[in-house]
Amino acid sequence: MDRRQFFGDSIVGTLVRLVLLSIAVGIVFSVLNITPYNLVDRLQQIIRNIMNLGFDAFGWAINYFLLGAIIVFPIWFVVRLFRRTPGGQGR
Repeated sequence: MDRRQFFGDSIVGTLVRLVLLSIAVGIVFSVLNITPYNLVDRLQQIIRNIMNLGFDAFGWAINYFLLGAIIVFPIWFVVRLFRRTPGGQGR
């Protein structure tokens, strides 16, 4: 990839536009009382909340699996025992 593809027609023009846009966004964030620390802190909180949701869902599934397995596995085992043929071979 060459410089023209990456920056556009003019490298200096692109850099000037980026600087002006950065200043405008900085002014808006300053008015809204948003700091770089706030942005990083919020991003960490979002990631932490998403991870907690995932782990909570996993814990929820494990609890229901264990609750059902207490009944399902013994019944399955008994049914398998009674389905055996007299010769000792399974189906």
